[in-house]
Amino acid sequence: MRALFLDRDGVINIEKDGCYIFNPDELHFYDGALEAIAAARQHFDLVLVVTNQRGIGRGMMTAEALHEIHASLLLALQDKGGHIEAFYFAPSADRDNELRKPNTGMALLAKADYPDIDFSRSVMIGNNLSDMEFGKKMGMHTVFLHTTKDKITLPHELIDEQFDSLASWSKAL
Repeated sequence: MRALFLDRDGVINIEKDGCYIFNPDELHFYDGALEAIAAARQHFDLVLVVTNQRGIGRGMMTAEALHEIHASLLLALQDKGGHIEAFYFAPSADRDNELRKPNTGMALLAKADYPDIDFSRSVMIGNNLSDMEFGKKMGMHTVFLHTTKDKITLPHELIDEQFDSLASWSKAL
C-alpha cells in the first residue's frame, strides 16, 4: 500500500503566527491544498496526517478541540472530493516522546492500523526538517515545502524534492 503522509500546519493549513490553532475557525487552508489532497488519491492508497501538537501537552488545548479541528478539515476536504483516512498526533511537550517527529511513533501507529503500508513506496510531505527526518527514518520519499522556512539548497541528505506549496507538488505528480 502506498501512503501519503502529510504534516498539517504549514502544509495543509496556514500556521497561526507564534501560536497554535485552537478551534476550527482558525483553520485557514493554503490555496489549492485541499484540491491537491483530493488529486493525490489517484496516486496513493491512503492519505494520513502526522502532526506534532504539543499545545495539548502544555495544557493550552484539549484533544477534543483537536478532533473538532480535524473534523472541520475533513468536511472541507469532502467538498473537494478528497479524504484523509486517519490523523495521528503527538500531544506531548517532551521533545523525546516517541510520537513526536522526528521520532517514528506516529508512523508505527499507522503501520499497526494499516499493516500493508509500504514505507519505501510512501511519501512524507512537511515544512520542517523534523518532518523530513521522520520520513527518512521510515524509508520514505521526502518532500519539503518552503511555506514557512527558506528554500533549502539541494542536494540535502533529508530532502528528496522541494516545492513552494502542496498545490505545486500536486501539479508535478
